[in-house]
Amino acid sequence: MTTYYLTRPMHYRPMGFNGGRRVPVDVSSDDDAYVIRAAVPGLKPDEVEIQIHDDIVMLRGTPKADDEKDERGYLMREMVSTEFERRLRLPEPVEAAKAEATIENGLLTLRLPIAEAAKPKTIKVRAG
Repeated sequence: MTTYYLTRPMHYRPMGFNGGRRVPVDVSSDDDAYVIRAAVPGLKPDEVEIQIHDDIVMLRGTPKADDEKDERGYLMREMVSTEFERRLRLPEPVEAAKAEATIENGLLTLRLPIAEAAKPKTIKVRAG
């Protein structure tokens, strides 16, 4: 069993992926698109940035500072809102212009249609 010892307030900076937190993601696909779901609790749509370049998707979150929280005398603080960035390389390029993103209940859902040039083509064979 883990025991937490509460002490006087101290400045806490989480350690980890790129100096912040690593955002958990699920990536799925079908014949037409990739779907990325990322946990972004507490973030609003204007606090999330998505960039797409060919087959690389970059997710970045920049929560707005909440000065009221910093005024409290914390004895323990684990729920720190920090900036994050996550880059994912997909198997094929996607069509960024047709991408759709929504946030609902702390879950970012990003649908990325696979580029037509990357989809397999069927060629009909004719009799000569």
